[in-house]
Amino acid sequence: MKKVLLLIGAATLAFAVSCNQNQAAAPEAKAATDSVAVAGSIVYFNMDKVMEGYDMANDLNSVFETKTSGIQAEIDRRGKKLEKDANDFQNKVDKGLLTTSVAQAQYQKLQEQQQSYQQYVVKKQQEMAEEQQVMMNQIANAISEYVQEYNQEHQYAMILATAGAILSTPVVTADPKLDITESLLAGLNAAYIKTKEASKK
Repeated sequence: MKKVLLLIGAATLAFAVSCNQNQAAAPEAKAATDSVAVAGSIVYFNMDKVMEGYDMANDLNSVFETKTSGIQAEIDRRGKKLEKDANDFQNKVDKGLLTTSVAQAQYQKLQEQQQSYQQYVVKKQQEMAEEQQVMMNQIANAISEYVQEYNQEHQYAMILATAGAILSTPVVTADPKLDITESLLAGLNAAYIKTKEASKK
């Protein structure tokens, strides 16, 4: 199953960060300071790479995929049972093993089961779509908040997010020295580790 989180890359988040921030940098923001871009620069990071390497995104995606697999297995189970019931019914009808009244009653019951199954599928699909959107919002919010903290130390004029597709990115070409992806990703993961450790206490 392809990583659903990569969908967020297509939306391309752009973070415009004022260079007039004078607050002290958070400890986790200091986890990565290897960018060669100087203060006041307009820099960028690759959202696709961040989504692939961000531990929080990978953890949430793993949980989501596990839940999705479980729901799909239940959908398949119910679908196979419905198909079996329908085949058994048709077999009895073909062999003349049911009276007309019994056949009509069983047919009506199958129709109700089919409707119930379809409603179940739609409901679960909607639930998972909502969970996926919430998950993506959580990740986007975490990245956005960290970028603000990250720039308190680096004081860039603007931080842009770029993605793979040229039509969906504000950065078509740029000096590699302005790419802060690795520095930002290292800081994001360091901050996430601290958050996980704090939640265990």
